[in-house]
Amino acid sequence: MGIVDSPSGRRSQKKGRKHSKRIGFHLDMTPMVDVAFLLLTFFMLTTTFSKSNTMEINIPPERAEVKVAESNVMTLRVADNVMVYCSLGKETPRKIALYDPRDSHQLALSSELRQLIRQQTAANAKLVIVVKISEKAKYKHLVDIIDELNLMKIDRFSLDDYTDQDAVEIQRAI
Repeated sequence: MGIVDSPSGRRSQKKGRKHSKRIGFHLDMTPMVDVAFLLLTFFMLTTTFSKSNTMEINIPPERAEVKVAESNVMTLRVADNVMVYCSLGKETPRKIALYDPRDSHQLALSSELRQLIRQQTAANAKLVIVVKISEKAKYKHLVDIIDELNLMKIDRFSLDDYTDQDAVEIQRAI
């Protein structure tokens, strides 16, 4: 940026007084605009944009029926409270806390539930976990379960509708 003199001043011809010549100036803004656009371009190109957290889901064809043996199905039912009802095949569901009672913020699933899932998947390589969640339960519970399954590298799970039959199964829980 620089100052450029321009002859815009005049001399006054009044008696007795001499006025000094007034010098005008012109400020060249071109270099400042260049620097502003250079900085803008620099910050746009070097800024890291946040990437959305996504998960790939493989959905079978709508009309295809996948047959799985009952002994290879573990069902996790989440009702309106913070309990999970787990059953393997036609067994009576076991009542397990979804979160540790000591965890007031409910950040991670309970160690008992994680241990049960690890134990069952280690014992049976063909195990499919079916997650059923009630309309009264929070969406956060479903997200937490799916996150935990992903952390354990379990990719054989399914989401299913919570029906009246599931409510009856919960009533049978131990």
